[in-house]
Amino acid sequence: MKTFNVPAREEVSPANQVLFDNLKKGIGKVPNLYATMAHSENALGAYLALQSSKTSLKAKEKEVVNLVVSQVNACDYCLAAHTYIAKLNGFTDEQIIEIRKGGASFDPKLDALARLVKSAVENRSKPDAAAVDQFFAVGYTNENLVDTVVLIGDKMITNYLHGITHVPVDFPAAPAL
Repeated sequence: MKTFNVPAREEVSPANQVLFDNLKKGIGKVPNLYATMAHSENALGAYLALQSSKTSLKAKEKEVVNLVVSQVNACDYCLAAHTYIAKLNGFTDEQIIEIRKGGASFDPKLDALARLVKSAVENRSKPDAAAVDQFFAVGYTNENLVDTVVLIGDKMITNYLHGITHVPVDFPAAPAL
């Protein structure tokens, strides 16, 4: 299978070099998976716009979606990155493991979100009706549902990119389940 390199700043277009510089200023580095997107003239900018777009979901809710989708897709890169980010957002190691398994017994609202996301991804966009009903029963809205689906799509992009390229993971590895 083809080997994919992680391009350095000097190997990408001037527009992507600006994005690399902004990432380095903002988060201290250019993650390998983001750098890999810079093989395309447009993908990195488009993805960063999607990822930073406004949403009705809170930071912890976003990490629930990111962790569940990445676990279902067995994406080592995204599991590592989002385990790290989830800890920054206040989740414990035990909570992160539970979320990755598709639940969150410590918070009924996050539990309903995790269960909906797991069901939707495992069933390829057709979640169990009970998962949808529970999502709304705990107080989520139509807007939250749409934003959840957009976030699932966001994470599918990076899961698939890593699944195809196998670029090195540059975050601490997530523990195995």
